[in-house]
Amino acid sequence: MQVKVSNVQFKFESYLSFEDFANTVQRIFKDIPLESDYILFPELVTIGLLTTYDDYHTFTSQDNRKLANFLNEYIELFNTLSKARNQIIIAGSTLEQEGSYIYNTAYIFDGKGNYAKHRKTHIFPAESSWDTKEGDTLETFDIGPVRIGVAICYEIEIPEIATIYSRQGADIIFCPSYTFTKHGFWRVRHCAEARCVENQLYVIHSPIIGEVDGVIETGFGYSSNLSPCELPWTPNGIMEECTTSDFEVITSILEIDTLYDKRKNGVATTYHDRKRRNDIYQKYNK
Repeated sequence: MQVKVSNVQFKFESYLSFEDFANTVQRIFKDIPLESDYILFPELVTIGLLTTYDDYHTFTSQDNRKLANFLNEYIELFNTLSKARNQIIIAGSTLEQEGSYIYNTAYIFDGKGNYAKHRKTHIFPAESSWDTKEGDTLETFDIGPVRIGVAICYEIEIPEIATIYSRQGADIIFCPSYTFTKHGFWRVRHCAEARCVENQLYVIHSPIIGEVDGVIETGFGYSSNLSPCELPWTPNGIMEECTTSDFEVITSILEIDTLYDKRKNGVATTYHDRKRRNDIYQKYNK
């Protein structure tokens, strides 16, 4: 089985309105093949919408929670695009409010008018001032041709999350991210690469990029589509990666049957060996 995945490197800007943001998103789709099964956008793809507030220049980090005010428009935009193109869109993440709590939530639109969501379970320390609450659910989704999981940025640095997804049958982990520094980007990138090797699956990593004045942190990174490090894939496990600091789309064909074969017959059968020696891990898991 072949699965086609498109990964969007999205650059946030100052916007005049939500419509301005929506027009930017829609322009990107001109570069996305209609044959792609999945499309990934980065974490907090909506972050630039804070600049639409007249008093944005007075904002502090706690005002980031105002992104939740755009949730309905965000859902309508990506749901409409998903249905019109009959494609699955993992629309990065945005902030949503439930009661008094704010969550960093990734939305998955299935192309038929439905959506699922995943709330970030591990909040990065630098996000703590945003008053976001951690989600408490880790589940995979049978949306599209294969089972998928979503790990939002810092979550890919927690090996247990990818292991849980792998044990649940995920073949692809989508990792939308927002890293403020080069160090942060490479932490996430190297961890994404490691998760591919440990679990013998694909990771699609999409960091948001951009820089504007004010409270919004700079976004740094390069999107990449990652695989295990073994033939027939590339020696470094990088299938495709962006090379510019601008809007860009990369698309890869993921061979799912090859994953299954390498889990059984590969040079390094980490997927099965980690299951096989689970007894020893539990012995020291105290």
